[in-house]
Amino acid sequence: MLTQRQLFLSHLAQTTPFPLMLEIEKAEGIYLYDKKGKKYADLISGISVSNLGHCHPKVIEAIKSQLDKYMHLMVYGEYIQSPQVQFASLLAKQLPPNLSCTYFVNSGAEAIDGAMKLAKRYTGRSEIVSFTNAYHGSTQGALSIMGSETFKNAYRPLLPDVRIIEFNSEEQLSLITCNTAAVFVEPIQGEAGVIVPEKDYLKKLRQRCNETGTLLVADEIQCGFGRTGTLFAFEQYYFIPDILCLAKAMGGGMPMGAFISSKEIMHSLTENPMLGHITTFGGHPVCCASAYSALSVLLEENLIKQVAEKEKLFKQLLIHPSIKEVRGKGLLMAVQFDSFETNKKIIDLCIEKGVITDWFLFNDSAMRIAPPLIITEQEIKDCCAVILESINEIKRRERVN
Repeated sequence: MLTQRQLFLSHLAQTTPFPLMLEIEKAEGIYLYDKKGKKYADLISGISVSNLGHCHPKVIEAIKSQLDKYMHLMVYGEYIQSPQVQFASLLAKQLPPNLSCTYFVNSGAEAIDGAMKLAKRYTGRSEIVSFTNAYHGSTQGALSIMGSETFKNAYRPLLPDVRIIEFNSEEQLSLITCNTAAVFVEPIQGEAGVIVPEKDYLKKLRQRCNETGTLLVADEIQCGFGRTGTLFAFEQYYFIPDILCLAKAMGGGMPMGAFISSKEIMHSLTENPMLGHITTFGGHPVCCASAYSALSVLLEENLIKQVAEKEKLFKQLLIHPSIKEVRGKGLLMAVQFDSFETNKKIIDLCIEKGVITDWFLFNDSAMRIAPPLIITEQEIKDCCAVILESINEIKRRERVN
């Protein structure tokens, strides 16, 4: 009889030549447990998904409650489904008035693709602008506006009429013109290695979009839902987008995404043609019940206000001659090393010692730190001790060799 490991390698597609092969049987809080009972601290939250940790009891209760009522009916049609309505209403209460109308999808890439269609439909324009080292997803539409040629070249031809400009370059804002339908921006660039905007840059981007009649789309798929110290990162940079894209932590561990805009802009999808954007499973009632509970917990348990102090503790502890810099915002941080080789050795040893971390797609010499927001002070100290211990051990090995 084939083992789980053999079945995994035979029947599940891998996207790297060296999958981690951790066989996880249980997850709770910030920890994952393998089949032998070994415990791993999850310092990446399933890539910024598990903001409340794994299997939060209130989220699990909401999922089970909805399962007893109904699962899939018809997501987009004539049915009024309470989980959708209640979650969309709760979201609207947290957002500016122009972000009051939500279109639910299944993932971040779908949210981006939907927002691209919406922007083109509403403005009647075709050009999309995005930024160097931007990551917006891996579907063909999202890939087209990715800011890395290395990741795109194998899949061309992609969508035409896409312009990539430099993040934080005020001079290049002039490349946004009256032909531009939308600018897609991560308020904090995630896969670039957590690059924050320079002072007033996003306000100036907003101003340029106003001047040219261009829609500004904020991709908060990775940095949303409290990760940076406010519910949404755009709140810290004093601009309001025309369209907001969300996913990852949104579903409380269930697959969930959305693009959100005004009722006026979103109405563009209802005619010429009707059904201008459709989805079979987006806004699935079980996912919406989970998402509603996750957002309620986030708002009620004061977790967001604790983020800045937890960020400070990480930065105070992660000091070492091999660490070039620890940068970031809130609990989305990058620990910068001198090379991918150094970073990979340290990451591998951390995992061996029970702390899961990772690198970034467009900055493989930086270690990703994005733990669940529920992480405690003692857990931060324990995880940082493992990281520093791993750095020291790798450096000892290098001296010996």
